[in-house]
Amino acid sequence: MSDQPFGFSPGDDPDRDKRKKDSGGPSDPFGLGSGDMPDLGQIFTRLGQMFSGAGTAMSSGTSSGPVNYDLARQLANSSIGFVAPIPAGTTAAISDAVRLAETWLDGATALPAGTTKTATWTPTDWIDNTLDTWKRLCDPVAEQISTVWASALPEEAKTMAGPLLSMISQMGGMAFGSQLGQALGRLSREVLTSTDVGLPLGPAGTAALMPEAVEEFASGLEQPRSEVVTFLAAREAAHHRLFSHVPWLSSQLLNTVESYAKGIKIDMSGIEELAQGFNPASMTDPAAMEQLLNQGIFEPKTTPEQAAALERLETLLALIEGWVQTVVSAALGDRIPGTAALSETLRRRRASGGPAEQTFATLVGLELRPRKLREAASLWERLTEAAGMDARDAVWQHPDLLPSASDLDDPAGFIDHVIGGDTSGIDSAIAELEKQLRDEAESKDPKDPEDPQA
Repeated sequence: MSDQPFGFSPGDDPDRDKRKKDSGGPSDPFGLGSGDMPDLGQIFTRLGQMFSGAGTAMSSGTSSGPVNYDLARQLANSSIGFVAPIPAGTTAAISDAVRLAETWLDGATALPAGTTKTATWTPTDWIDNTLDTWKRLCDPVAEQISTVWASALPEEAKTMAGPLLSMISQMGGMAFGSQLGQALGRLSREVLTSTDVGLPLGPAGTAALMPEAVEEFASGLEQPRSEVVTFLAAREAAHHRLFSHVPWLSSQLLNTVESYAKGIKIDMSGIEELAQGFNPASMTDPAAMEQLLNQGIFEPKTTPEQAAALERLETLLALIEGWVQTVVSAALGDRIPGTAALSETLRRRRASGGPAEQTFATLVGLELRPRKLREAASLWERLTEAAGMDARDAVWQHPDLLPSASDLDDPAGFIDHVIGGDTSGIDSAIAELEKQLRDEAESKDPKDPEDPQA
């Protein structure tokens, strides 16, 4: 293939290098250092709105929720800075790459194409299209923080006027929104596709690539950019085949993250100390406010009860990533010589804990690292050789059919099980899963207007 980068051009954004220099480093992941006064200015503006709106919120009974997502969006967009328009040629080329990848994937998996739309996203587009999913992931932890804030107040403070409690709750939501906004702003410039973190963050069926991040990623590799783009398009398309045609997968992934977050305990001692010594007048002091946001009291503490849930999630992520790697390698291996090297590069990128893992660890207390990705890929490859791709992909019919963490360490027994065709009890399990999916769908439908309870 040609080395022309599908319409990418290093000159598209003249401020790229300046943004890199100005962006926060790992030691300041949320950009709340002393030099980040524009963001703090927005925070103080929000504080004024919070004070003026506390009484109104209490009297009306409305709540802005545990996270100030408006602030999160504003800070994320502010940290992104200049966003160059995506050239039409780049959009067309990526669309062509996805279509080509889908054609090649047809011969490597029994699952049909799952993409209904192809998109090229700027960092701002990524935030707009993934924020709803981030809300679902972050709300459980933020709700705990909001509750703890109120419960940790001294008894005499609890007897004061209601607007004070509303102010405390809004302050927690603002602090978490500030962290979320800064983290997502940084992450939006580094993710390569909509499924880069292993979760379906974007709209269902939309295969989206991030041209600016892809260009930077490709610039450090020896492979032609056109091959890198096709490889990433194939990975994106393969993820959507799973998420679109394995109906339980997306909800189980998000539910597992959600339940994990709900079980996390917050370090009460730090919050109690801060709440008891809290002086509302200090919020007029920029230095005091900055110190508050940097105290780290909002970082959740993982409990032993979460260990099992974490193992299940890591195993499921490894199985997804391993399956994608196996299918993409089979589809592209003979067509793009650098497929194996690109797969290994992405595996190391995930295993070393990139920006996605750091973001989840900070916001949800969870590291999304598929620690057994190599073992999972090996299992899928061996299963394909022994039973064929139809039998391999049929394993995704029900979560009970998937390999366990122990199967990844010793896949021979699992492969023998699949080859032997032992599906005892699977019919009833699938029927139960279908019933659950129908019940979930019906629960989302509007109530019958003739229903007296509606």
